[in-house]
Amino acid sequence: MIEARHLRVLRAVAATGSFSAAARELGCTQPAVSQQMKALEASAGTTLLVRTGRETRLTQAGEVLVRHATGILGGLTAAEEEIAALVGLRAGRVRLVSFPSGSSTLVPAALAALRAAHPGTRVSLVEAEPPSSAGMLRDGDCDVALAFRYGDGADADAEWDDLVVRPLLVDRLVGLVPEGHRLARAGAEAVAMGDLAGEPWIAGCPRCRTQLVAACEESGFAPRIDFATDDYPAVVGLVAAGLGVAVLPELALASVRTEGVRTLAVEPAVLREVVALTLPDLARVPAVAATLDELAVAAAR
Repeated sequence: MIEARHLRVLRAVAATGSFSAAARELGCTQPAVSQQMKALEASAGTTLLVRTGRETRLTQAGEVLVRHATGILGGLTAAEEEIAALVGLRAGRVRLVSFPSGSSTLVPAALAALRAAHPGTRVSLVEAEPPSSAGMLRDGDCDVALAFRYGDGADADAEWDDLVVRPLLVDRLVGLVPEGHRLARAGAEAVAMGDLAGEPWIAGCPRCRTQLVAACEESGFAPRIDFATDDYPAVVGLVAAGLGVAVLPELALASVRTEGVRTLAVEPAVLREVVALTLPDLARVPAVAATLDELAVAAAR
């Protein structure tokens, strides 16, 4: 019989590429990982892993099992949490992953309200940008993912079509220029992307960077990106130092000091949708549902 603990180990080996790395991730010994993989192969009746030099790769059967392991483990987690809440063993546990500007704005208020209303609920927080955060959710590494996306249409809808999507807010991008910039001196309140065609740019996270390039291309130019950083205070600092211009989500500026820069509305408006994601099974877990509700309340403020 295939056991859930063996599936967790198999998934760790597949993700890390070796028994030793999987052991470090799981907090156990390499012999323990090896022993559990032997037990899993015996249960499956076939070879699941093949060692090639220092690397370990999945066989076709191993790939099939890992693919199914994600849903199995996610369902087990949901069942454990829901049953625990129903019988009063604990109020719940929620593993939350968020992008940085969400962590500094929406998450603190939501978690403070959640603790006040449900003091027995334990919440952990790690940071990851989409689409990695959605991948963590599908892999069973978190219960709720705070994420965002740009654009609309079939492609955007398909990105999360297997998940429960809780819309939170629509965030717009704003332009940043140094205080001494020609637009700042002229007292401009808005800027067209095309007016910044000849400027050096400071870009943000990979998804934001992709959106920046797309928005510039729609305005007829390719941006010259001199610096790229996921750290929003660093973006503001680089702009303030006169090293380039940038566009940032308005949500990101809510928790960043903006001395030395001028913010301008971007025309035409570039919007991103901020949402909370979870799996269909997890949405029925009381602690997860309460977390989604508090995130929505925080966003509405």
